[in-house]
This record gives sequence, structure tokens and C-alpha cells, in this order.
Amino acid sequence: MKLIVGLGNPGVEYQFTPHNMGFLAVDRLAEQAGIRMNNRNCHAQTGRAVLEGQDVVLAKPETYMNLSGTSVRELVREYEVQPEQDLIVIYDELDLPFGGIRLRPRGSSAGHNGIASVIGALGTQEIMRIRLGVGPDHPVGDGARYVLSQFKKAQYPVLDQVLDTAVDAVKMILKDGVQAAMNRFNRKEKEATSD
Repeated sequence: MKLIVGLGNPGVEYQFTPHNMGFLAVDRLAEQAGIRMNNRNCHAQTGRAVLEGQDVVLAKPETYMNLSGTSVRELVREYEVQPEQDLIVIYDELDLPFGGIRLRPRGSSAGHNGIASVIGALGTQEIMRIRLGVGPDHPVGDGARYVLSQFKKAQYPVLDQVLDTAVDAVKMILKDGVQAAMNRFNRKEKEATSD
């Protein structure tokens, strides 16, 4: 069993904001797998699927971003998964350019309150994470306000593309392992930024 958690904030006012990239990626996974995220347990919307031959639980914590760890800890216990091997967390990353993607098997929160909450609740930094870039193309004074503002219409084509890339990354992790996925998706990001 694998647990794939997207981080975000519940409520329509947050639905299409940079801070909800994790939710949007899980929604895209569910859509492609033909499942509905209509179960509620462990303070999360959940759905079960088979992806790349593996049983998977998709989850969107409803605890708000800064308390995501509460829900994730309950999900880990409920589904008896080992966080270091079976958990993938997807979330927004202000320090990556919009549309970028970076996979990491471990590490600190780098100031992201959602993943900090998950790390604190689980007591480990050994958590596979997929960070989706939401960095603006111009400096913003208030990062918190920026990540909670609505996407602009011009951003939707790139948003659509990065959500598909996130789905591809999840599938490759499930099928070929973390290292193979990192080699593919992290290299692609470096190539894009070196042009």
C-alpha cells in the first residue's frame, strides 16, 4: 500500500491558488485513475486506486496546511504504511520557478509549514516529496499572500502541464523507484533552467 498525500487548504476560496498545488495534483491523479475522492477519514478526503500495479490511497488533508501532519499521521496509522518507503507528499514550492518540479527523498521543510507539520507529526525527515514550483516571475513582497492568491488565466496552460508532470512522476516512482524518477525529473528541471 502506498499513500499519496497532496497538501493544501480546504474550501473553494483556496481551490485554485498556488498553495493548493498538492491538492490539484492529487485531483489530477484521481481523475486519470477514474476514482472519486469522496471518502472522508483521518481528517482527509480520500480515494483508493491501483496505479502502476500498486494499491494506492490518495489523500487531501482537511486540516488546513499548517496542521497537515495531524491528518497524515492518522492516515499512516490507518493504512499501516511505512513513511520512509510508502509515503509520497506533494506540495507547492515558492523557491522553484512556476511550472518546475523537484523530487527529494528526504530533507528539512525549507520553511514550508505544511511539510514541516508532516515531518513533526511523523518524527522523520525521510519522506519522499514532490515539490511543484509556484515561484513568481517577478519579486513579490508578501510570499504568504502570493501563494493564497488565485492563479491568473495566463498561468493555466503551465499549471495544466506541471500537474500532468506530477502525475508522471508519481507513476514513475511507483513503477521504477525513487532514484529513477529523480534522475528523470530533476535532470529535466536542470536542463530547463540552464537554457
